[in-house]
Amino acid sequence: MMTVHEVSKISGVSIRALHYYDHIGLLKATAVTRAGYRLYDDTALARLQLILLFRELEFPLKEIAVILDSPDFDRAKALEQQIRLLELRKEHLEKLIALARDMTMNGETTMNKKCFEAFDTQKIEAYAKEAKASWGQTAAYREYETKAAGRSCEEERNLSLQLMDIFAEFGSVRDKGADSEEARALVRKLQDHITAHYYTCTDAILESLGRMYAAGGEMTENIDAYAGEGTAVYANECIEAYLLGKG
Repeated sequence: MMTVHEVSKISGVSIRALHYYDHIGLLKATAVTRAGYRLYDDTALARLQLILLFRELEFPLKEIAVILDSPDFDRAKALEQQIRLLELRKEHLEKLIALARDMTMNGETTMNKKCFEAFDTQKIEAYAKEAKASWGQTAAYREYETKAAGRSCEEERNLSLQLMDIFAEFGSVRDKGADSEEARALVRKLQDHITAHYYTCTDAILESLGRMYAAGGEMTENIDAYAGEGTAVYANECIEAYLLGKG
């Protein structure tokens, strides 16, 4: 794993920004040493790459978190967009280099439209706009945008803490069966919280979220770190039992 200083060095993201990402729940550290130093594994670094991609597309941080944590997030699509954006920037830089070399070798250049084409970034901007728009097409995302409008980062953080507190409640009843009344009540509370503050959490979305909670990645680790080992898997079992009971 890498320290926050090492991550800052290889990514170009300031230590202060990484601390802030951790603070708002956008990029949680994989672990924290006894001395208080943040550590990041490959999963966290992969998430940071995606965060930087969406920053290039000019998404606000709070919206990036919604996209990355959405059940229908398509990582392959995001990477394809990143490659295309880099290709366009490479093409732009090559034109600038060619123009600079020509000016160096030939001295003054006749000022015409072609000379200034190298500085044109409209193609890059158009693609970035198109790519950004593609992530705002889901109904859940549009609903989130409406509900999040005007909320401060502190308000977003409080909502995230409230969500984690629900998982802490799951952790406190892990000794009870996944189909217990306490478990069913917490699943309803979780679903209602997401619907009230983010987007309509249908049973299908709830089922997808449950699988994500127990998938063993960063989300599982964050839940277990906050609510106790095994809570993420237990929460998913409770969700499955709840949905089975409804069926």
